[in-house]
Amino acid sequence: MPSLFTHPAHLGTGATALVEPAFDGMQWYADYAARHAGDGAEGRLVSLYSFSESWESWEVHPHGAEMVVCTAGTLTLHQEHADGSTETVTLAPGDYAINPPGTWHTADVPPGTVATALFITPGLGTDHRPR
Repeated sequence: MPSLFTHPAHLGTGATALVEPAFDGMQWYADYAARHAGDGAEGRLVSLYSFSESWESWEVHPHGAEMVVCTAGTLTLHQEHADGSTETVTLAPGDYAINPPGTWHTADVPPGTVATALFITPGLGTDHRPR
């Protein structure tokens, strides 16, 4: 049985759902984008990650909204919206937040803790910048 921790899933056009190859580093994302380029902005990556440290960068998804669901621990999500406004929300297990299209976001995890989150991400055009 695949685990979202190691084998993310792809939700594609035509209500398809596929098990992805094991995540093995940053090149995986480029390979994922190439595998599913035909789904365009409608494709979604579903993944589950545990974090013991705050993120080192900001991320943006210009072509769709991302859903972040906290499943364990707590994490604080920082958002810089396309209109210039900012928002900070702390998520506990069962809480979720939406990163609207064009919203830069990053996250903090309290020192000495671990947070786990489920991400449903529109991957097309994702970009990063230093924090």
